[in-house]
Amino acid sequence: MLKIETERLIITEFTPDMAQAVHENSLDEDNRRFVPDEVFETVEEAAETIEFLSAQYGGSDGPFVYPVLLKDETNIGYVQAVPLGDGVWEVGYHIGAKFTKQGYASEAVKAFLPVIMKRIGITKMAGICLADNIASQKVMEKCGFDLEFKGVGDYQGEKREICRYWYEN
Repeated sequence: MLKIETERLIITEFTPDMAQAVHENSLDEDNRRFVPDEVFETVEEAAETIEFLSAQYGGSDGPFVYPVLLKDETNIGYVQAVPLGDGVWEVGYHIGAKFTKQGYASEAVKAFLPVIMKRIGITKMAGICLADNIASQKVMEKCGFDLEFKGVGDYQGEKREICRYWYEN
């Protein structure tokens, strides 16, 4: 079982009782704007997704998505490693709107990267965000990612203005 602890956070595995928090954290406007495929309109949708993601933990294909909790076990978001194909993996993260602007995303990503990269067996991790997602760009820069590309590229099946970063371990 994965469990990473930082000064303020716990990164662990999903449990079914997290569905309400996952649903609520997914509904903020930034999530709708930047990652609409990660919005869960109902608790049932969140529960189905948790069930799917939990089944991935024992495998090697991913995606590997883990909840980010405060030390009091309040669920504030997630971090993830998602396969893009050809051995390339992308980091992802979301912190619910009530908990943003406190450095939680950077703290979670910094702790998560070395653990998940070792588990997957990779030395490079991609980070891709929309060019107008300034908060996500700041997280990647704080976590040691280098900007490789800024321009029109594929983002969730559409041509959009993106930033592509790389992190090397």
